Amino acid sequence: MSILLNEETKVVVQGITGSEGTFHTRRNVAYGTNVVAGVTPGKGGQKWDDSVPVYDTVDEAVREVGANASLIFVPARFAADAIFEAADAGVGLIVCITEGIPVLDMARVYPYVQSRGITLIGPNCPGLISPGKANMGIIPGEITGPGPIGLVSRSGTLTYQVMYEMWTRGVGQSTCIGIGGDPIVGTNFIDVLGRFAEDPETKAVVLIGEIGGDDEERAASFAKENVDKPIVAYVAGFTAPEGKRMGHAGAIVSGSKGTAAAKAEAFESMGFRVGRSPTETALFAIEAVR
Repeated sequence: MSILLNEETKVVVQGITGSEGTFHTRRNVAYGTNVVAGVTPGKGGQKWDDSVPVYDTVDEAVREVGANASLIFVPARFAADAIFEAADAGVGLIVCITEGIPVLDMARVYPYVQSRGITLIGPNCPGLISPGKANMGIIPGEITGPGPIGLVSRSGTLTYQVMYEMWTRGVGQSTCIGIGGDPIVGTNFIDVLGRFAEDPETKAVVLIGEIGGDDEERAASFAKENVDKPIVAYVAGFTAPEGKRMGHAGAIVSGSKGTAAAKAEAFESMGFRVGRSPTETALFAIEAVR
């Protein structure tokens, strides 16, 4: 069973008429995602790809076609307002792909969506996919298929590689979620681990972390107490130098905190296996369900 997203989810795409929105929405629709509407202010009344109605606001999309999830492809300077708009319209799931959103903008967004019980994935993330059912974001559907392993990651490209390593060996995933690597994101490891723990068809979980912050350490502690399923972790950045940003805005080591070694030690001290490469991580996960 998937979490958060399935074939019945009614998706509205904010920024559907832009180049990125058009490209990825076509891929999502081809995968089977139920895209019911698009939103581009000033283009209401048009049809995207001659089939999907375009509205000026998310509220219209919710009222007219029952959209209950929003996928955001808008420039960074407008992204926070796009999230606020989707939240005010009453959708329960928001996936924001946009990167480069100012931290101060997200500092306003996060408590707003949390107070309304809305699940926000991202920003600066690849989105999520429930293999064989639906895809919201930019994760390639060709590299995965249905299976018993849940995956949650701060890294997009590492998500793809681990998914592919498992799929080429005949093991698919229940749901794969890229939570994003910015300093403030809407959903963290603990949020997703809790959902996987309650999903009867998710038999094991892969968690992909990276340097910076302490999210992985806190996730390890939570999992030890609350997740009665095998967990395999991978932490990118074992050779990252102190003080140098590696990829995401949140991926930076400050002093002795946030190192890959410290994060790996946290998981191993709790009894979880930690792969030292994406391939080894995939193999550990496959062993856990066979």
